[in-house]
Amino acid sequence: MISWIKGEIIETWIETKKIYVLINCQGLGYEVQILESLKKNLDKNIITLWIHQIKREDSDFFFGFEDKEKRDFFRDLLKVKGIGPQIGMSLLNKYDLKQIFNSIRIENKELFKSIPGIGQKMTERLFLELKNKVIVTSEINIDPNEKINNSKLTQEIKNLIDDVDLALKSLSYSLKERKKAINLISTKVDQSNLSTQKVLKSFTFEVLLKDSLDFLEKNK
Repeated sequence: MISWIKGEIIETWIETKKIYVLINCQGLGYEVQILESLKKNLDKNIITLWIHQIKREDSDFFFGFEDKEKRDFFRDLLKVKGIGPQIGMSLLNKYDLKQIFNSIRIENKELFKSIPGIGQKMTERLFLELKNKVIVTSEINIDPNEKINNSKLTQEIKNLIDDVDLALKSLSYSLKERKKAINLISTKVDQSNLSTQKVLKSFTFEVLLKDSLDFLEKNK
């Protein structure tokens, strides 16, 4: 599976509104479909792309993105039943990730309906399957004094964030309270022994302590 490509641009072309680039990578030529936002990079000799590869019986298809976050969201889209790669590319061509995430967060379903191939039922399915992931990535605001380098967010940490968020949501914690748990993960991101159980235990203790202090303050 090819996940990332850096190479020389040999040729570019448009076919039925799809933009392709031919990349020479160590003597091999890869045909990659890219987003319109990458047009500005086509006048350069070298291009770097995060790749999603789809293998079929008779051929392989490559889809290229300028950053990993966009590539990973494209993969999440394809996991939704009924969403094919061209619908995913159309969505990412028309809107940037911030617009898409915000639309899901505030339940603006008209944005998705504006994409050919996405109707009412498909929109409902997208919201249902993507909302939790979008909440984690777009609504959690880490304290400025506790910001961490995104490069430290390994897949293991992202999985931990997802697990903690879902666990707290099932316990009826509010979004504001769940953000505190994510901040806790962020401040301890370098600890190799971090686990969902430890985060939940620490977070729950913090919430209970605050509630107890508030109760004592009100009942002096």
